[in-house]
Amino acid sequence: MLRRIVKELRVHAPYTALGATSGIVIMMIIVYGNVPSRASYIAFYSLHPIHVLLSALATTAMYARYKKCKLWQALLIGWTGSIGIATLSDVVVPYLGGSLLHIPMEFHVPFIEKWWINLMALAGVAICYRKPVTKMPHFGHVLLSTWASLFYFTAFGIADWVPLLPFIFLFLFLAVWIPCCTSDIVYPLLLVGKGKTSS
Repeated sequence: MLRRIVKELRVHAPYTALGATSGIVIMMIIVYGNVPSRASYIAFYSLHPIHVLLSALATTAMYARYKKCKLWQALLIGWTGSIGIATLSDVVVPYLGGSLLHIPMEFHVPFIEKWWINLMALAGVAICYRKPVTKMPHFGHVLLSTWASLFYFTAFGIADWVPLLPFIFLFLFLAVWIPCCTSDIVYPLLLVGKGKTSS
């Protein structure tokens, strides 16, 4: 299991770095284009729910592929894996990053504030419970997560962003790299149980 986790992290690192680079480009456009924070707010609450949906698809598919499970098990694992990890990636890491950089940041819990985000998670579970498909465009998932994390910074934080761009790159990378691999691969496989996965 540990070998597979390390392999997946290594494979995803270049995609994550490219995604973080795209986030920095978007942040520069926001800064130099004087884009209002309201636009970032709308972008965040558009991208985050889609990220939740994709995460639910991936988590449920991976679990259902390796273990015959009941619907309630798929719902529990798919919901916690998507809502929990997407919140960690898109909200908690940017918030902690902003706090470490002494940026005034607001803390929000999207799946509580916007109840329908939970429906996105449940929809992802329902889709992949019947037909587990684990071959999904990971780069698309990476981009969505990166951009959601970025727009959390600019929607709920106030700062002179340009001098902070190297640090923002680091936090964007970390916000996606470990949580996305955890949600899509590590979490469902740990719950399947040792010795029950196929190669």
